[in-house]
Parts: sequence; C-alpha cells; structure tokens
Amino acid sequence: MLKEVQQRIDELISLYVSGKANRETLAELRRMAGESDEIRNYIRERLEVCFSASVAGNGASVDKEAAYERFSHRIEKNSLKRHGVVWRWMARAAAVVLILVLPVAAYFEGEKTVKNTFADIVVEAPNGSRAKMYLPDGTLVWLNVGSRMVYSQGFGVSDRRLKLEGEGYFEVSHNEELPFEISTREVSLRVVGTKFNFKNYPDDAEVIVNLLEGEVALHNEIRIMPELYMQPNERMTLDKRTGEMRKTHANATHANVWTKDELFFDEELLEDIAKKLMRNYDVKIEIADSLRHRRFYGYFKVTGNTIDEVLETIASTKRMKYRYENEKYIIY
Repeated sequence: MLKEVQQRIDELISLYVSGKANRETLAELRRMAGESDEIRNYIRERLEVCFSASVAGNGASVDKEAAYERFSHRIEKNSLKRHGVVWRWMARAAAVVLILVLPVAAYFEGEKTVKNTFADIVVEAPNGSRAKMYLPDGTLVWLNVGSRMVYSQGFGVSDRRLKLEGEGYFEVSHNEELPFEISTREVSLRVVGTKFNFKNYPDDAEVIVNLLEGEVALHNEIRIMPELYMQPNERMTLDKRTGEMRKTHANATHANVWTKDELFFDEELLEDIAKKLMRNYDVKIEIADSLRHRRFYGYFKVTGNTIDEVLETIASTKRMKYRYENEKYIIY
C-alpha cells in the first residue's frame, strides 16, 4: 500500500474520532475501504488503534504503534475489567464505528461490488454508568444511567434522526439543511444546532426538556396541539397521563450536572427522584402512594455520598421518612 494512501486514511480517521468528520469525509473513507482487502484491513486496524489510545490517554496524542500493542494485549488478556465501564463502552463504540465506516464487499466473477447497508446502531448506558460519545455529524452526546439511544448507520447522510429512552444531554452540531430530531412515544424534538437536556425514561411520569442554548421545537405525540418552541433557560414538562405540556422558566445550567456525577432535583416528583436514586446507587426503593406526587428540591454529589446520606437529607425536610428492610428502602 502506498504511504500516501496510509497517510490519507489516518487523516480521515482522525477527523472521524475527533467528531469533525462530514459527509464527504465518511464517503471518502467508505470508498477507500472498498478498493481492496488490504486497505480495508488497514482502516480497521487504525480505528482500533485510535479507540485504544483514547481509552488509555483520554484522547491525547500518543504513539500509535504503542497504542496498538496495548490494544492487542488487552484483547489477549481479556482485561476489560481493568478499565471498567469506560473501556467496555469504548470497545462497543469501536465496533460501532467499524460497522459504520466499512462497507460489505462482495466479489462476483471477478467484479467487485460494494454494498452499503444502513442498520440500526444501539448505544446503552447501564445502571451505575454513563456514556459519552460523538455522533457522525460531530454532535456531542452524554447518556445517563439506564439510557438507550438508537440511530441509523446513515446518520448525518440524509437525516439526523434518533430514538431515545432515558436521559441524554446533547450539544448538537449546527446544520440547517439536516435538522436534528429525537423521537419518543410521547414527545418529538427538532433542532438545527443547540444544547439541551432531554429526560424521558419509560417508567417516569413526566418528560422534561431543558434548553441551554439555541431553540428547539417540540411536538406533542399524546395530545393534538401546535408545536411548542423553547428559548434558553426554559423547561418543558409533559404529563404522560394527561398529555398536558407546559413551559416554565428554569436555570438550565443545572440540567446536565449529572454528566459531572452530580444529582440536582429542581422541584421534581419524589417518584422520579426515587427512580433516579435507584439507577445511580443500584438499590431498590418503594414509595408510599400518598407521597408519589410530592416534589422536592436538592443537590447531591453521587460519589462521596451514600444512598442513606441522600435519603437522610431529603427526610430532614420533615416531609417524608424512610427505613430499610427486606433489602429495600421504604419511603413513607
């Protein structure tokens, strides 16, 4: 393989993993991957190197050959636990990129045919962990604990649509030609380029959207009504039972503190607070029916505070009590 080809591949992959790739970048990488098995294998190797290096050095510049040696050693020794959730997620992300960039090549009677098949890509953040990634269009995404995001391998080519279960913080790359869209059963969201936090766990009673920058348009999927437009430092709350959608002023800077391992409750339902605590501390909590719709305000650091300390602080408001029995916390 020519050295110039290798250098160009390295440049394209560098753009991709840094979130700076555009449609032309991906198209060129796909085209090059279809030229020969040698080139395709080289692209696969370089991708593995980049993701290995980013795990080891948080994206810093490192020696590529040394990074590849570390990658190979980890696979041989099966040392995924050494890097915890971060490495497990990055290994999954590496596989995602490999699927996204490398087309399926088929050879019939000496003629090469390159097939691009856009299947769905699923990214999950299990309870107790969070995930950070860049989408192909350069959009930064944080997924909170217990969240799931699904998007097409063709994301950013003809559209920018994805589905979300749980909570995500998004810094959307600006593109007026391709609006960024999130679909859920209760609410759909459309933006051009902005920063916002979207929370809609399947078992939550409310959908909550906080806007930090830009503008978003929200479509109510439960009740027929005009689209709702939000401005910075506004919050939209949708009652899943009634379909009522209301917009209020809020300090949106607190909406994404969970990306910093912090919890912030701004007049949230106790029922939803309990679910948030269960996801973060991996415990079971049961709430008395009379308290489910009571709202609380609070701020906590997850690391350094036990679940008992958090519940004790909430109980100090004299609006609830709690006890631990049969391997679960009971709030009454």
